[in-house]
Amino acid sequence: MVTTEDRPVSPWNIANVVTVARIFLVPVFAVFVVLSGMEHAGWRMAACALFVFISATDFVDGWLARSRGLVTDFGKLADPIADKVLIGTSLVLLSYYDALPWWVTVVILVRELGITALRMAVLRRTVIAADRGGKLKTVLQITAVAWYLWPWPAPLDAVGPWLMGAALVLTVLTGMDYLWKAFKTKKSEPNRTR
Repeated sequence: MVTTEDRPVSPWNIANVVTVARIFLVPVFAVFVVLSGMEHAGWRMAACALFVFISATDFVDGWLARSRGLVTDFGKLADPIADKVLIGTSLVLLSYYDALPWWVTVVILVRELGITALRMAVLRRTVIAADRGGKLKTVLQITAVAWYLWPWPAPLDAVGPWLMGAALVLTVLTGMDYLWKAFKTKKSEPNRTR
């Protein structure tokens, strides 16, 4: 007899719908930034508010998935991808408007895209979910980007580069950690096969 608990969780659940909705809101955020030109205070505040809202839904979909038993492999993969789409878009826009050096954007994007590709490569063997370091990295990135977006007066605007510097360091360190985890997974693979 198959009980409800034995049935696999459908990827089409409320938690994953929220995750996908986050991705679809990113173009709206990008339009707000473009309309601001990183000069118009009102549009910058609107872009910042939408950015924070989209980022906050990351905690909502995670809470829904855990509290309702809706954790799926799709969610574990799509959730960090949604984060990367939002962060990547915001970094490119900040660099385009000369608010952030391009090399910072390139380093972060190479790490994020590389880890996403790595996760997909090992997906058949295992799912590398975001750990505490990865989540802290995401929080730092979100805080730094939000700080850049908001039209702070001097000297408060100078806090942004410090936040982004901390986010950059943690981004690189957690990237190295994910590489190590993937290496250990690959190394132990022959021990699981006969």
